[in-house]
Amino acid sequence: MAGLEGTEQPRPRSGTAAARWGTPGGERRPAAERERVSKAVDPVGDTTVEEVRLPSRPESAATARRLTQCVWLKKWSLSPQLAEYAVLLVSELVGNAVRHTGARTFALRMLRRRGWIRVEVRDPSRGLPCLMPVHEMDTSGRGLFLVDKLSDRWGVDLLPRGKTTWFEMRITDH
Repeated sequence: MAGLEGTEQPRPRSGTAAARWGTPGGERRPAAERERVSKAVDPVGDTTVEEVRLPSRPESAATARRLTQCVWLKKWSLSPQLAEYAVLLVSELVGNAVRHTGARTFALRMLRRRGWIRVEVRDPSRGLPCLMPVHEMDTSGRGLFLVDKLSDRWGVDLLPRGKTTWFEMRITDH
């Protein structure tokens, strides 16, 4: 897998793995407040409950950034610094899905388990992303470099019809 050396290798999404990355656990918010925040997240859906499908257009990156910021800051009450990194990384993965896959849509999903957040972008292309060397004067091609530097781990899961590119970040649970 060219360009993925030193990163997590794709892992199949078995029932056990999917259960481990289920809906956010340990939230201490009252049910009414969780529902209010979920409705406020975005009219396109709640990425913490199910994947949200977005059109493969450049303007969808803004929607994905807004969804990420709302979930990380408002729903999960994570630090602004961590949310800022997540917004940047989501923007990069969405940008890759829009620019390089030729797909009509892609899907975004965010999962939380004790001590970790996982963000997934799924698209119908089986073409693997490639981590390229980055030079100081480069004006493009930095997306996966940023994902590699700012996330704790990342990788690609090949699916029968497409792939899921994901990153994970450690968090401190209160």
